[in-house]
Amino acid sequence: MFIQTESTPNPATLKFLPGRPVLETGTADFPSPEAAGSSPLAQRIFAVPGVTGVFFGNDFVTVTKADATEWDHVKPAILGAIMEHYQSGAPVMEGENAAAGHAAHDGPDSDIVNQIKELLDTRVRPAVAQDGGDITFHGFDRGIVYLHMQGACAGCPSSTLTLKMGIENLLRHYIPEVLEVRPVAA
Repeated sequence: MFIQTESTPNPATLKFLPGRPVLETGTADFPSPEAAGSSPLAQRIFAVPGVTGVFFGNDFVTVTKADATEWDHVKPAILGAIMEHYQSGAPVMEGENAAAGHAAHDGPDSDIVNQIKELLDTRVRPAVAQDGGDITFHGFDRGIVYLHMQGACAGCPSSTLTLKMGIENLLRHYIPEVLEVRPVAA
C-alpha cells in the first residue's frame, strides 16, 4: 500500500491519500480524541502523540498536529497508523456512516437555504476538499450565512479570506438576500 501526502493551505494540517475509499458518502470530523469513538481509524491516528484533529473525506484523511509538533516527527507514525488500519480489515467507521454535513433548516427562508446548500455542494465543497477540508451549512438568519469549517479549513490562516472574499462573494452574487458569511465553531 502506498499512501501519498499533500500539503494544505493550513501549515498545521496534512492530507493523506491512501489510494482507496475512506468514506463512501459525506465527511466525518473528529476535532478531538474523544470525538473519535465511532472510528477505529481515527482512534488509531489519535494514538500518535501530537495529533490534535482528524478529518475524513471520500478518498482522503486530513490530520492536524499541535503547533509544537514537527511533521518530520509525526508523519511516519501517521502513515504507519493508516497502513495498519487498512491491513487490519477493520471498518473506517462503526455504526452509522457520515452524513452530508449540512444542518437542517425549516422556515420562511427554506428556498434561500436550499440555494445556499446547492451552491456550497456544487461550487465550494469540491474545491475545499482539494485542500483537505470541508465547509458545511450551519444556519441562515437575517441575511447572515453561518458555515462550519472542518478538516484543513478549521484554523487555517487563509480561512477568513476564503470565507469573505470567496464564499461570501459567490453567495452574494447568486443570492441577493445573503449579506454576510460568518464561521461557527463545532
